[in-house]
Amino acid sequence: MTIRQQTTFPRLLSPGKIGPITLDNRVVLPAMDMNLCEDGEIHQGDIDHFAVRAQGGTGMIITGCCAVAYPAGCTSRKEPGLSEDRFIPGLKALADAVHEAGSKLCVQMTHHGKVARIDTLDGHPQLVPSIPKPPGDMSAMIDCTPEELGKMAAIQEGKKATYHEATHEDLEWLVRMFAEAAGRVKAAGGDAVEIHAAHNYVLGGFLSRYSNQRTDEYGGSLENRARLSCEVIRAVKAEVGDSLAVIVRLAGQEYGESDGLTPDESARAAAMFEEAGADAIHVTGTALNAFANFTDGPLPNKVGFYTDNAAVVKRAVSIPVITVGRMLPEVGEQMITEGHTDFVAMGRQLLADPELVNKLEAGRTEQVRPCINCYVCVQENFWDDTPLCAVNPALGNETLLPFPSVTKRKHVVVVGAGPGGMEAARVATERGHRVTLLDKTDRLGGTLWFSTLTTPDNERLLNWLSNEVRRAGVDVRLKTDATAATIQALAPDTVVVATGAVRARPSVPGGSLPHVHTGDSLRGLMTGTGDVSDQSLFLRIAGKVGGLVGITKSPEKIRTLSRKFLKFLPMSKNVVVIGGSLVGLELAEFLAERGSRVTLIEEGQQLGVPMAMPRRWTAVKHAKELGIDIQRNATVERITKKTVEFTAGGKSLSAPASMVVVASGVSAAAPLADELARAGVDVRVVGDAGEVDYIEGAIHSAWKVATQI
Repeated sequence: MTIRQQTTFPRLLSPGKIGPITLDNRVVLPAMDMNLCEDGEIHQGDIDHFAVRAQGGTGMIITGCCAVAYPAGCTSRKEPGLSEDRFIPGLKALADAVHEAGSKLCVQMTHHGKVARIDTLDGHPQLVPSIPKPPGDMSAMIDCTPEELGKMAAIQEGKKATYHEATHEDLEWLVRMFAEAAGRVKAAGGDAVEIHAAHNYVLGGFLSRYSNQRTDEYGGSLENRARLSCEVIRAVKAEVGDSLAVIVRLAGQEYGESDGLTPDESARAAAMFEEAGADAIHVTGTALNAFANFTDGPLPNKVGFYTDNAAVVKRAVSIPVITVGRMLPEVGEQMITEGHTDFVAMGRQLLADPELVNKLEAGRTEQVRPCINCYVCVQENFWDDTPLCAVNPALGNETLLPFPSVTKRKHVVVVGAGPGGMEAARVATERGHRVTLLDKTDRLGGTLWFSTLTTPDNERLLNWLSNEVRRAGVDVRLKTDATAATIQALAPDTVVVATGAVRARPSVPGGSLPHVHTGDSLRGLMTGTGDVSDQSLFLRIAGKVGGLVGITKSPEKIRTLSRKFLKFLPMSKNVVVIGGSLVGLELAEFLAERGSRVTLIEEGQQLGVPMAMPRRWTAVKHAKELGIDIQRNATVERITKKTVEFTAGGKSLSAPASMVVVASGVSAAAPLADELARAGVDVRVVGDAGEVDYIEGAIHSAWKVATQI
């Protein structure tokens, strides 16, 4: 869908009714597991997390997965339980905090079925409709690092899952557990419950043609497959009456395998759920093989990915529909306006900025800190840890805010206007310091600016940081060379060095040839900045032409026009990218999408590191679809004017190359900081200059340093 840029959101911010409750606006926080509970009991960390998002104006807060039969059917011992009265005090404390902040609380009720890891650890079979089929494509696992595989294996404790096909007695028990769980939510003062019937959990398994192979009254036709969910809905309604809203989470589609749930089936199931008593349908998506299709469901990588499926469901029911799936405010406003949904669930965006709704209501849209769709948050759930956010270091520890005020105002000079430098400048200024920000180039962003070409989501972060730096009143000085002498002349109290990583040319014959680029030289060409005197005449002219016509000032223009008019940019027909880490993989994709024949040479086994796993799996899959020739465990031996010679698998190979891009050899170094320290200056290092960890490392290290000055 076409996203319309806007600054007002009259429909998104209007009140909305779900069953017996009325929300102040149409923004919902969907369930995202924080893993902050202990033995099924909600503790202060979880309360703080949800309360902050309620204080930010969110219309309704939905908890992470809460187990109706804790610990049975759990995927983590850190998820809240609903199966005993001992869990009610924690639920009540959470409800009270959310209500005090002016929002409504919905508790998601789950039984994880075939992904109930705790059943396996406790020596019990997992409850399923049918014995699961073996997973299909598992090739993504080769791009998990040994450390990642070790952490995933550790939480399994060496145990292998077994399965139990649910009997009628099991199903009667399950229906009763959902109903009793809803009763405890009512007793705790909650406002709504969400019955989870998607994401391969037990109710979703029964609903799925792929997962349900039963031949009794709970299998076969859609009516039979939906029977268990309808029984749960009716039992919950009988338990709570009209005191709670009853929401059902439903996959609008299942991805990755044949015989998955279709949008038409989903819409028909939604109508059955409405008839059974549901007050709203929450449309999501399910990947039947999470390792192959995670970025289709449950956390899609495309903006508004479930909008079409939600519209199909909306036409089938008269109750409200909630739509999730990278729902930016503009997308939600448009969908509500067009009658395709009633409420909008924004998960990762509200992790990045809990103040989203307040900022929209105040007309401060440009101040909303964007989610960059990096999947750092969800990756932690693969090893049962608390999610992190690359752009919001306070996620999981809300006590870090508000920033501590300064006891003495200092003059802080920040060198380098990349993400680390801009974030350090922003936070230090917000705390009360006077900040001067220096950069040798003609624009803010550093390597973040260049990364927006290959990763458009990063442009939203670039724009936000740039706006925040200017709004804070930071003294920005571009086209300024920072030396120890010029910095000391500014009389700083503290200097923050954020000059980024060092990128070396390969130490092989031909590594200094004119058509061999490091990230720095390629950035100089594509942005029309930097010294390109040693490049070929064609590339020099291409870079200068792009700069003269203003193309290289706009990442969006470069992305768009480079697809159509390669003459404006230094593209080449045959490209070899050396290094398959995050930067190399994304560059290879960018070039291949624009018609280059790309060979990607990686010295190790894994590609895309340290890109978060789900995003990495999709990026490697996409690279293969683009026809990129991927060479793993390969060693470059020699670069000539026309080829790159390398060894892989014990063979000597050669790839044609009219352009070579070196994306390896990245290391942290801050010689300027060393020189300043020797001169007695109080100096701190942030970002890749201190440790190469890209955007997450830059933002987190900058935040830490800026709060300590």
